[in-house]
Amino acid sequence: MFEKFMPKLRVNTVFDIDLEDLYAKGYRGIITDLDNTLVGAKDPLATPKLAAWFENVKRYGFKLVIVSNNNLKRVSAFATPLNIEYVYKARKPSGAPFHRAMNMMGLKPEETIVIGDQLMTDVYGGNRRGLFTVLVLPISVTDEGFGTRINRQLERIVKGRLHKAGLWPREENKK
Repeated sequence: MFEKFMPKLRVNTVFDIDLEDLYAKGYRGIITDLDNTLVGAKDPLATPKLAAWFENVKRYGFKLVIVSNNNLKRVSAFATPLNIEYVYKARKPSGAPFHRAMNMMGLKPEETIVIGDQLMTDVYGGNRRGLFTVLVLPISVTDEGFGTRINRQLERIVKGRLHKAGLWPREENKK
């Protein structure tokens, strides 16, 4: 049961993702979370390093959509200057926003990657849709909303169960 919470890949940040390898494996689209995946939850704009990463994503030939549970004002203010499409108030882990993002990119599940910082929303939602899931460490956990703090507590329980099953190393279980 807890295998649905297992990401296919775990990295520290989006910058650690081997885009060339994933493109060579047939992936053509990236659905990414926003808050604490790309920037801190209170950071309004992309850093220059992140903007360069987006350009690299596009240079490899990936399509890109931000899918966030946050509101229109937050997501639009971040994505619009970068010319990135987005889905806001997504209600992840519901399958609908993932399906909508794939439709926006014109891609199938087997061609799509999901990047996020939460097991309960990004990884679980992506795995349920058959997507390649990538878990990054959260950029900051100090400014998270109430719902995310609840999800972090649930994550600890899930990681503990995965550890007992031999699927999650102990040192990563502390996050």
